[in-house]
Amino acid sequence: MPQLVHYPRIEVAGEDALIIYLDKVANSATIKKIAQLKNNIANTLGDYVVELVPSYASLLVIFDPLKTDYFAVKKVLRTLLTANTTEMASSQKIIELPVYYSPESGPDLKTLATSAGLSIEDVIKIHQQTIYQVFAIGFAPGFAFLGEVDERIACARLTSPRAKVPKGSVGIADRQTAIYPNESPGGWNLIGLCPQTLFNPNVPPYLTYQVGDNVKFKAITQAEFLELGGEL
Repeated sequence: MPQLVHYPRIEVAGEDALIIYLDKVANSATIKKIAQLKNNIANTLGDYVVELVPSYASLLVIFDPLKTDYFAVKKVLRTLLTANTTEMASSQKIIELPVYYSPESGPDLKTLATSAGLSIEDVIKIHQQTIYQVFAIGFAPGFAFLGEVDERIACARLTSPRAKVPKGSVGIADRQTAIYPNESPGGWNLIGLCPQTLFNPNVPPYLTYQVGDNVKFKAITQAEFLELGGEL
Protein backbone atom coordinates (compact mmCIF):
# COMPACT_ATOMS: atom_id res chain seq x y z
CA MET A 1 0.00 0.00 0.00
CA PRO A 2 1.25 3.51 -0.76
CA GLN A 3 2.43 5.41 2.28
CA LEU A 4 0.12 8.18 3.43
CA VAL A 5 1.65 11.63 3.45
CA HIS A 6 0.39 14.00 6.11
CA TYR A 7 0.30 17.79 5.92
CA PRO A 8 1.64 20.05 7.17
CA ARG A 9 5.03 18.42 7.55
CA ILE A 10 8.60 19.60 8.14
CA GLU A 11 11.60 18.08 6.37
CA VAL A 12 15.35 18.71 6.37
CA ALA A 13 16.48 20.68 3.31
CA GLY A 14 20.17 21.00 4.16
CA GLU A 15 22.47 21.56 7.11
CA ASP A 16 21.05 25.06 7.59
CA ALA A 17 17.54 24.72 6.19
CA LEU A 18 14.14 23.16 6.79
CA ILE A 19 11.19 23.05 4.43
CA ILE A 20 7.55 23.13 5.48
CA TYR A 21 5.02 21.46 3.18
CA LEU A 22 1.54 22.88 3.76
CA ASP A 23 -0.25 20.74 1.16
CA LYS A 24 0.27 18.53 -1.87
CA VAL A 25 -0.94 21.16 -4.33
CA ALA A 26 -1.44 24.91 -4.19
CA ASN A 27 -4.77 26.60 -3.68
CA SER A 28 -5.91 30.01 -2.48
CA ALA A 29 -6.14 28.97 1.18
CA THR A 30 -2.67 27.38 1.12
CA ILE A 31 -1.10 30.49 -0.41
CA LYS A 32 -2.64 32.64 2.33
CA LYS A 33 -1.37 30.29 5.04
CA ILE A 34 2.14 30.38 3.60
CA ALA A 35 2.11 34.19 3.58
CA GLN A 36 0.89 34.27 7.18
CA LEU A 37 3.38 31.63 8.31
CA LYS A 38 6.24 33.50 6.61
CA ASN A 39 5.42 36.63 8.62
CA ASN A 40 5.04 34.68 11.88
CA ILE A 41 8.40 32.94 11.45
CA ALA A 42 10.16 36.21 10.62
CA ASN A 43 8.66 37.88 13.69
CA THR A 44 9.43 34.93 16.01
CA LEU A 45 12.93 33.93 14.89
CA GLY A 46 14.19 37.38 13.91
CA ASP A 47 17.86 37.39 12.90
CA TYR A 48 18.12 33.64 13.38
CA VAL A 49 16.56 33.47 9.93
CA VAL A 50 18.75 34.08 6.89
CA GLU A 51 16.00 33.75 4.27
CA LEU A 52 12.40 32.57 3.86
CA VAL A 53 11.52 31.28 0.39
CA PRO A 54 7.79 30.66 -0.25
CA SER A 55 6.60 28.49 -3.12
CA TYR A 56 3.25 27.10 -4.32
CA ALA A 57 2.62 24.83 -1.34
CA SER A 58 5.79 25.03 0.72
CA LEU A 59 8.06 27.39 2.64
CA LEU A 60 11.84 27.02 2.81
CA VAL A 61 13.38 28.25 6.07
CA ILE A 62 17.12 28.98 5.93
CA PHE A 63 18.60 29.70 9.36
CA ASP A 64 21.95 30.88 10.69
CA PRO A 65 23.73 27.78 12.12
CA LEU A 66 26.03 30.04 14.15
CA LYS A 67 23.06 31.40 16.12
CA THR A 68 20.71 28.41 16.37
CA ASP A 69 20.32 24.79 15.29
CA TYR A 70 17.97 22.40 13.52
CA PHE A 71 16.25 21.22 16.70
CA ALA A 72 15.47 24.69 18.02
CA VAL A 73 14.15 25.93 14.68
CA LYS A 74 12.01 22.84 14.16
CA LYS A 75 10.48 23.25 17.62
CA VAL A 76 9.51 26.84 16.82
CA LEU A 77 8.06 25.84 13.44
CA ARG A 78 5.95 23.10 15.02
CA THR A 79 4.58 25.59 17.55
CA LEU A 80 3.73 28.12 14.84
CA LEU A 81 2.08 25.47 12.67
CA THR A 82 -0.10 24.40 15.59
CA ALA A 83 -1.08 28.01 16.26
CA ASN A 84 -1.62 28.69 12.57
CA THR A 85 -4.92 26.82 12.34
CA THR A 86 -7.11 29.83 11.68
CA GLU A 87 -7.21 30.86 8.04
CA MET A 88 -5.80 34.29 7.46
CA ALA A 89 -8.42 36.87 6.63
CA SER A 90 -8.47 37.96 3.01
CA SER A 91 -6.33 41.02 2.46
CA GLN A 92 -8.21 44.12 1.34
CA LYS A 93 -5.06 45.35 -0.39
CA ILE A 94 -5.18 45.05 -4.16
CA ILE A 95 -2.14 46.08 -6.19
CA GLU A 96 -3.40 47.64 -9.44
CA LEU A 97 -1.00 47.52 -12.37
CA PRO A 98 -1.45 49.46 -15.64
CA VAL A 99 -1.21 47.56 -18.92
CA TYR A 100 -1.15 48.78 -22.51
CA TYR A 101 -2.94 45.94 -24.29
CA SER A 102 -2.57 45.90 -28.09
CA PRO A 103 -1.09 43.84 -30.95
CA GLU A 104 1.71 46.43 -30.92
CA SER A 105 2.63 45.79 -27.27
CA GLY A 106 1.38 42.20 -27.11
CA PRO A 107 2.49 40.23 -30.19
CA ASP A 108 0.44 37.15 -29.23
CA LEU A 109 -2.79 38.99 -28.39
CA LYS A 110 -4.43 38.56 -31.79
CA THR A 111 -3.44 34.89 -32.10
CA LEU A 112 -4.70 34.13 -28.59
CA ALA A 113 -8.02 35.86 -29.31
CA THR A 114 -8.47 33.95 -32.58
CA SER A 115 -7.65 30.60 -30.95
CA ALA A 116 -10.12 31.29 -28.14
CA GLY A 117 -12.86 32.38 -30.55
CA LEU A 118 -12.93 35.83 -28.98
CA SER A 119 -12.28 39.40 -30.05
CA ILE A 120 -9.19 41.23 -28.87
CA GLU A 121 -11.47 43.46 -26.79
CA ASP A 122 -12.98 40.38 -25.12
CA VAL A 123 -9.55 39.01 -24.17
CA ILE A 124 -8.55 42.36 -22.65
CA LYS A 125 -11.83 42.62 -20.72
CA ILE A 126 -11.57 39.05 -19.37
CA HIS A 127 -7.92 39.47 -18.35
CA GLN A 128 -8.77 42.66 -16.44
CA GLN A 129 -11.84 41.43 -14.59
CA THR A 130 -10.03 38.83 -12.44
CA ILE A 131 -8.25 39.62 -9.18
CA TYR A 132 -5.14 37.42 -9.24
CA GLN A 133 -3.19 36.04 -6.32
CA VAL A 134 0.61 35.85 -6.24
CA PHE A 135 1.21 32.09 -6.08
CA ALA A 136 5.01 32.10 -6.20
CA ILE A 137 8.01 34.22 -7.18
CA GLY A 138 10.78 32.64 -9.22
CA PHE A 139 12.19 31.82 -12.67
CA ALA A 140 13.82 35.28 -12.65
CA PRO A 141 14.21 37.89 -9.88
CA GLY A 142 10.82 39.49 -9.30
CA PHE A 143 8.91 37.22 -11.68
CA ALA A 144 5.55 36.51 -10.01
CA PHE A 145 3.26 33.66 -11.00
CA LEU A 146 -0.33 34.95 -10.77
CA GLY A 147 -3.47 32.87 -10.88
CA GLU A 148 -5.83 31.81 -11.92
CA VAL A 149 -6.60 33.01 -15.43
CA ASP A 150 -10.14 32.61 -16.72
CA GLU A 151 -10.41 29.35 -18.66
CA ARG A 152 -11.65 31.22 -21.74
CA ILE A 153 -8.24 32.85 -22.28
CA ALA A 154 -5.97 30.13 -20.84
CA CYS A 155 -3.42 28.92 -23.39
CA ALA A 156 -0.34 26.71 -23.53
CA ARG A 157 3.20 28.09 -23.57
CA LEU A 158 4.74 28.84 -26.95
CA THR A 159 6.29 25.87 -28.73
CA SER A 160 9.45 27.92 -29.37
CA PRO A 161 10.31 30.38 -26.55
CA ARG A 162 11.56 33.84 -27.50
CA ALA A 163 15.23 34.61 -26.90
CA LYS A 164 14.27 38.09 -25.65
CA VAL A 165 11.03 39.18 -24.01
CA PRO A 166 10.87 42.95 -23.33
CA LYS A 167 10.76 44.28 -19.78
CA GLY A 168 7.19 44.76 -18.59
CA SER A 169 5.67 42.20 -20.96
CA VAL A 170 2.40 40.73 -19.69
CA GLY A 171 1.98 37.07 -20.57
CA ILE A 172 -0.33 34.10 -20.17
CA ALA A 173 0.67 30.44 -19.87
CA ASP A 174 -1.94 27.81 -19.03
CA ARG A 175 -4.05 29.19 -16.13
CA GLN A 176 -1.40 31.67 -15.00
CA THR A 177 -0.42 35.20 -15.95
CA ALA A 178 2.71 37.21 -15.18
CA ILE A 179 4.75 40.31 -15.94
CA TYR A 180 8.38 39.98 -16.98
CA PRO A 181 10.14 42.37 -14.55
CA ASN A 182 13.18 42.60 -16.81
CA GLU A 183 14.19 41.58 -20.32
CA SER A 184 14.73 37.81 -20.44
CA PRO A 185 14.03 34.70 -22.51
CA GLY A 186 10.47 33.43 -22.20
CA GLY A 187 7.75 31.29 -23.71
CA TRP A 188 4.56 32.91 -22.43
CA ASN A 189 1.91 34.38 -24.75
CA LEU A 190 2.43 38.16 -24.68
CA ILE A 191 -0.68 40.36 -24.62
CA GLY A 192 0.55 43.76 -23.42
CA LEU A 193 3.14 45.86 -21.62
CA CYS A 194 3.24 47.29 -18.09
CA PRO A 195 5.26 50.55 -17.72
CA GLN A 196 5.76 50.15 -13.97
CA THR A 197 9.09 48.95 -12.55
CA LEU A 198 8.25 45.89 -10.47
CA PHE A 199 11.68 44.83 -9.22
CA ASN A 200 14.55 47.07 -8.18
CA PRO A 201 17.35 45.40 -6.16
CA ASN A 202 18.66 48.80 -5.09
CA VAL A 203 15.49 50.28 -3.60
CA PRO A 204 13.60 48.64 -0.68
CA PRO A 205 11.20 46.89 -0.58
CA TYR A 206 12.75 45.77 -3.92
CA LEU A 207 9.60 44.01 -5.18
CA THR A 208 6.11 45.44 -5.75
CA TYR A 209 4.33 42.33 -4.46
CA GLN A 210 4.86 39.30 -2.26
CA VAL A 211 3.41 35.78 -2.20
CA GLY A 212 -0.22 35.98 -1.09
CA ASP A 213 -0.80 39.52 -2.39
CA ASN A 214 -3.66 40.35 -4.77
CA VAL A 215 -3.06 41.89 -8.20
CA LYS A 216 -5.46 43.49 -10.66
CA PHE A 217 -4.72 44.83 -14.14
CA LYS A 218 -6.07 48.08 -15.61
CA ALA A 219 -6.02 48.88 -19.32
CA ILE A 220 -4.34 52.15 -20.36
CA THR A 221 -3.87 53.85 -23.71
CA GLN A 222 -0.64 54.08 -25.66
CA ALA A 223 -0.32 57.76 -24.66
CA GLU A 224 -0.76 56.90 -20.96
CA PHE A 225 1.76 54.08 -21.29
CA LEU A 226 4.38 56.44 -22.72
CA GLU A 227 3.61 59.13 -20.11
CA LEU A 228 4.26 56.55 -17.36
CA GLY A 229 7.71 55.84 -18.79
CA GLY A 230 6.91 52.87 -20.98
CA GLU A 231 8.96 52.15 -24.09
CA LEU A 232 7.86 50.54 -27.35
